[in-house]
Amino acid sequence: MSGASFNKNRNNSSLRAIFFLLPSWILLLIFFVGPILLTFYFAFTNMSLTGAAAQNVEFVGFQNFTSMFADPNFRLSVMKTIVFLIFSAVVGQQVLGFIIAILMRERNRAFRRVIGMIVLAGWVTPEIVVAFTFFAFLNDQGTLNSIIGMIGIEPITWLYTFPMVSVIIANVWHGTAFSMLVFQSALDNIPKSVEEAAVIDGASRWQRLWKITVPMIKGQIVTNMILVTLQTLGVFTLIYALTGGGPGMDTQTLPIYMYNQAFVNYQLGYGTAISLVMLLIGVTASVLYIRALKVKI
Repeated sequence: MSGASFNKNRNNSSLRAIFFLLPSWILLLIFFVGPILLTFYFAFTNMSLTGAAAQNVEFVGFQNFTSMFADPNFRLSVMKTIVFLIFSAVVGQQVLGFIIAILMRERNRAFRRVIGMIVLAGWVTPEIVVAFTFFAFLNDQGTLNSIIGMIGIEPITWLYTFPMVSVIIANVWHGTAFSMLVFQSALDNIPKSVEEAAVIDGASRWQRLWKITVPMIKGQIVTNMILVTLQTLGVFTLIYALTGGGPGMDTQTLPIYMYNQAFVNYQLGYGTAISLVMLLIGVTASVLYIRALKVKI
């Protein structure tokens, strides 16, 4: 086959590939790229659900962002969001999922199946159900107060006294299974010969964990941290149903604050600007994870 014929066939194949991929590209443009571009545009407008701005949307530049950063409630929501991310995503789901995966690693299949199903039960449960479950567990007449009442401890108003702790525990219970599955898969792919060689060289269990296991699954650790952080950053239903962002602003994370501004105060442009800040937090956290563990992407 001559070079000209080969190039012609290759060009024809490329055109056919483009033709068959065209519907998926169109769908991506409509349902993915389009909403992203509109989000960036609306963040710089005074778009509203009511009033004159609902009919005549105007470009206001950085006014939404200047108002946002001047608002003490926004700054408080950012702090609440960071606390929620650290203790729910990083310390909670990431660490707990890793510990469960390590403890289940050398157990028999029946034990792993039973424990896995118990942990997975929390993950497959919808957020609204998780919220009502923990409300029944933590309210004044809830299960937890009934238990501690049996040993003579006075009932505690958990959702009012420790609201952030309550939503963190609920979210950790709900999302830990994902981290457990990621780490189980990563640990199962580590060659046993590597650890056997370390045992022969006299390495302790702790040394094998930090010198062999963790470095070999570093990529999966970063991937899991990014995914769990982004998922936790967007948690809305669980917090809103469990505490409504209260009491006061004690659990008003950025998704709750954004909802209140966009759909309670009807300021859609302002709420959209908040969503861009959430995006920036997610991107910043992802970059920090990658840099901290020195993973190449």
